[in-house]
Amino acid sequence: MAGLGVWKWLGRRSHLLPALLLLVAGTVAGVAVFLNRLLYHREVKLQSVSGIATAVQRAVLPSPPARIGPLRFAARYEAAQTDAQIGGDLYAVLDTPYGVRCLIGDVCGKGMDAVRAVTVALGTFREAALREPALTGLADRLEQALVREAAQSGSLLPAERFVTALLAEFPPRGNEVRLVNRGHPAPLLFLGDTVRYVEPGRPAPPLGLGALSVDTARVDTVAFPQGAGLLLYTDGLTEARNASGTFYDPVGRFTGRRHSGPDALLDALLADVCRHTDGRRTDDMALLAITRASDDASPPSARRWRPESR
Repeated sequence: MAGLGVWKWLGRRSHLLPALLLLVAGTVAGVAVFLNRLLYHREVKLQSVSGIATAVQRAVLPSPPARIGPLRFAARYEAAQTDAQIGGDLYAVLDTPYGVRCLIGDVCGKGMDAVRAVTVALGTFREAALREPALTGLADRLEQALVREAAQSGSLLPAERFVTALLAEFPPRGNEVRLVNRGHPAPLLFLGDTVRYVEPGRPAPPLGLGALSVDTARVDTVAFPQGAGLLLYTDGLTEARNASGTFYDPVGRFTGRRHSGPDALLDALLADVCRHTDGRRTDDMALLAITRASDDASPPSARRWRPESR
């Protein structure tokens, strides 16, 4: 009845109707413009913060050398677009007296706590990889450094900030790779047209959780002949989903495909993941690809190791 009364009132004052409609339209347009500008500035701010986070991440994770002896390397870091926090994905490649050593890891959590854990892990790896003869010993050094950093910062590492990690070592002689897996996704081995996961012979807990398990990590040795490729990655790859919730399957999608080198492999992989997810990402993704060149038979031991060259 109230609505009917309003229309009767407007009928008696029909000359006011155009002005009233203009007032309503102007008000709606003004509110729409305000909301649009508000959303625009929020999006610009988010993109700016996200860009800064990505820049910081890439500064912490410099690109690996393109080549060390017959080994060729390529790395990618893809930030999730759902937030602007700095992630905890990390990787490193280092030429050492014991061969070429690689690290990939994923810190549980985001933000400055994750950055601290990343810097501790990378700093410890770069120092200890040059001095620790055993790959398991290198993993122990990483464990000790992360636990010590957590104690000094007052955080509870087992509950808040453990680190899954995978260490790979390519010895100076022989066509093989040695792996120590501390709770990290199994790497992918590319041999000819085949692709397979390299699962650890003995599961071991992530770095920071070693005190919770009596099992210790073991070294797994895998043949790595000329033409072979190894992909180290964080779980942002295998947990990428399409619209129906199906996880990405790199083995099924890349079996039977060949690539000319690590860059070509990562380019093809990222394009395929984008197709699978329609461009949506919910987690950061770090990728490190290593191939043994089929046209270079010189082993890494043919080079003289020079620490001053790094």
